[in-house]
Amino acid sequence: MNLNKPLLMLVTSASQMGQGQQTGLWLEEFAVPYLLFREQGIALVVASPRGGKIPVDPNSIPDDAQKDAWAEPIAALQDTLALESVWEDAFAGVFVPGGHGAMFDMPDNPLVAAVMERTWNRGGLLAAVCHGPAALVGLRNEDGSPLVQNRTVACFTNEEEREVGLDDVMPFLLASRLEELGANLDLADKFVSHSITDGKLVTGQNPQSSEAVAQAVIAALSEQE
Repeated sequence: MNLNKPLLMLVTSASQMGQGQQTGLWLEEFAVPYLLFREQGIALVVASPRGGKIPVDPNSIPDDAQKDAWAEPIAALQDTLALESVWEDAFAGVFVPGGHGAMFDMPDNPLVAAVMERTWNRGGLLAAVCHGPAALVGLRNEDGSPLVQNRTVACFTNEEEREVGLDDVMPFLLASRLEELGANLDLADKFVSHSITDGKLVTGQNPQSSEAVAQAVIAALSEQE
């Protein structure tokens, strides 16, 4: 794919949840899209709010076969760029994978909002999977209204959050917050692949949706060529 700008993969730096539990990036949600994007020849920039090595959620640690298959994306997480150093750059889009860490350092983060709003307003796409849509919470349209207002999105559901026993640990329930902001939620059954494309906004529900979201991003970027 011959894009004139790279795709920013923006990953969480947060390693702790609200009650001290270990968290971080859900590795599958980064590794699977990363490899699919690279297969298409898409230039990637990997950044995080703090830069450096990214914490990986202990529950998403890869097995030996995955370690081999995901060697390149795992290596990319060892020394990410600090968002402060790249937020003013031009990107074809911003892709935000989840992991519960995203609930703690993506919402209402001024630099996250700056790079995503800047990309959106210049015609780029925004994409997020699972808890990655937490990055959409603080985004605003140029008229000040929530960016997700009247747009169709998917995200980790309240039922999924309760199923994993973390609904009381999260700072808020993501699906509820997005709905409060005026989003039209399009949610599927628990832990099945589900992605939604609404114009330049691509979202997915859970880790199982990682491949589907990545393929939808590739399709959307192809239209920008």
